[in-house]
Amino acid sequence: MRKLLAFLILLLVLLAILDRVAVAGVEKEIATRATARYDLAAPPEVTVHGVPFLTQAVAGRYDEVEVKVGALNAAGVRLSGVDAVLYGVTAPLSDLVLRADQVEVRAERVVGTVVVPEATLNQRAPKGMQVDVSPSGLDVGGEITFLGRKVPAKARMKIELTEKGLRLIPEKVTLGGGITVPDPERFLRYEVPIGNLPFGLKFTEVTPVAGGLRITAEASDVPLQD
Repeated sequence: MRKLLAFLILLLVLLAILDRVAVAGVEKEIATRATARYDLAAPPEVTVHGVPFLTQAVAGRYDEVEVKVGALNAAGVRLSGVDAVLYGVTAPLSDLVLRADQVEVRAERVVGTVVVPEATLNQRAPKGMQVDVSPSGLDVGGEITFLGRKVPAKARMKIELTEKGLRLIPEKVTLGGGITVPDPERFLRYEVPIGNLPFGLKFTEVTPVAGGLRITAEASDVPLQD
């Protein structure tokens, strides 16, 4: 009985070790493929969720894979906090081991977030204006040219998503003396272009947060190889 118990304990330990070795291999393979496919500056941090991992590996489908890309440049725009969660990643473990260069790896659905930091928003702001972002919204302040003169002004901006990035439109521009400027879009409207995001993510929502704007994006049927 003791020998059987010792054998079972040893078997469980070996399976646990094999489970962790296998998951590390798949995480590395996904990171390598994502780096090559989306021309990332460095391999992302990949975590395959779900225990035991081998059950998913045998089925060839991984329910949830977290990918942390970090910071990157998209069309000359500095982005931070680029993260994605891949759902329904298909890739049999045996194929990854025996013919990794041939097997197709895809994700059924990807949900990602990216932060456009305040420094990036300031770089794109009209000359003389400074951006202040908080969870309550986005404000700009500085000087604008009004009736041929430089005058202090401030505005609360409305944030819109476009196919190419962000559009910031003033809801109201107020001069230093409390005067409201008519047709405020003539003075402060500007855009922040954002290039293609990894995993073919498309913008769905933008939310002001401390220090920047957080964009949520989604994609479906996403390939992870060239």
